[in-house]
Amino acid sequence: MGKGTKWMIRRLLPIIFLLLYVLSIVPAAFAAEASSQSESVGSTVYVIRAEQTIESGLQKFLERSYADAEEARAQHIVLIINTLGGRVDSAEEIGHLIRTSKIPTVAFVQGKAVSAGTYIALNAKQLVMEPGSTIGAAAVVDGSGTLVTNPKVVSYWTEEMKEAAKLNGRDPNIAAAMVNPNITLDLKELGRTKEKGDILSLSASDALKVGYADFTATSITEVIDHLSLSQPNIVEVNASIIERIAQFLTLPAIMTLLLVIGIAGVAIELIVPGFGAPGIIGIVAFALYFFGHYIIGFAGMEDVILFVLGILLLVSELFISSFGILGILGAISLIMGVIMAAANPKEAVLSLALALAIAAVIVFIIAKRFQSRGIWNKFILRDQLTTEQGYVSTANKSTYLGKRGLTLTPLRPAGTAQIDKDRVDVVTAGQFIPVDSEIVVVKVEGTRVVVQQWNSETK
Repeated sequence: MGKGTKWMIRRLLPIIFLLLYVLSIVPAAFAAEASSQSESVGSTVYVIRAEQTIESGLQKFLERSYADAEEARAQHIVLIINTLGGRVDSAEEIGHLIRTSKIPTVAFVQGKAVSAGTYIALNAKQLVMEPGSTIGAAAVVDGSGTLVTNPKVVSYWTEEMKEAAKLNGRDPNIAAAMVNPNITLDLKELGRTKEKGDILSLSASDALKVGYADFTATSITEVIDHLSLSQPNIVEVNASIIERIAQFLTLPAIMTLLLVIGIAGVAIELIVPGFGAPGIIGIVAFALYFFGHYIIGFAGMEDVILFVLGILLLVSELFISSFGILGILGAISLIMGVIMAAANPKEAVLSLALALAIAAVIVFIIAKRFQSRGIWNKFILRDQLTTEQGYVSTANKSTYLGKRGLTLTPLRPAGTAQIDKDRVDVVTAGQFIPVDSEIVVVKVEGTRVVVQQWNSETK
């Protein structure tokens, strides 16, 4: 094992072991904290907050919170909703969680429950709205906020909204009008018509009139009072600091940024060694990527181990001749570790591809800037053996052509002759020439000097 390999392993192993250690102890500590909170407070009404963008992090938080509520045998869950929407797939999972839970959910809209937030609220047994809040505007939009007009997508989401509305006796046509801009709907209770091209939204008072809201309330206490419970115990469940960090780290933009930093940092450290900081920053970025996905519940230790194995194989390829096999296996392990750890493999592939492209540009610029420190310089001989430094190349024997000399040994046909006071290895064309014979050089081929015996007739 070369010095470079040992140096790289010594630098990477402590960080890798720290990553594995943190990922092993944090979930256990977090579970103990959640269990302690559940046992110490009692179990009547669980108040859970969904006041953020709807994404996979929120989904996992709600799954954990509902599991705690069921374990504590809570009688009701009050789900506080204040969101502008988010991912449709996460909203569908949350909706399924709410309607299949053994504990009835009261959705309390504070502020806004638009887009995917509307779908979540419609899955609850009861829907309560704060005065001044709104619900609706559930049309599907893409990542840039542009309205999706694909008939299949609109039709699918329309049916999902209608089914959620029908769960608790709400008018499915109103739910459809919140999604499909092509629907015209006469809202008699409100004295107006939802025109084609509009997306329906309802204020708290309008939702109450059309039967979408069961009642309005100004506070959580007022909501719980309507449940008519005798001396209720209230357990407020908030995302822990660790969960909030994990939710932030699993946002698509942050996830891609971490991959860019991780790939660029490790690549720079391998290609332009000696800095130290890029390698450490790169490993930390990857650690944060897996930390977020591990806490949220998407990544397992097998994904982390697969990724670490990929890093080690890539490092080994730089110092062990495997004809690219180690490098290919390392790249596959690394990519599979990243994809398997993500909630959405397709989204992970896109993020990874974008990260690779950006990181490649960064690495190229850094490598170009510090090309004199590149790893390839370890395999290039840069010392010059010049005459000025006292080195002399093989003598140029072409100067002997046509000169005469004297044989110092018999030539049979090779031997030694003296030419211009130099001892020169010479050869004949096959003739025998005795010692102390006069010779002349008739041909020079590199280091091969061909001679023949000199006489007055020799030219």
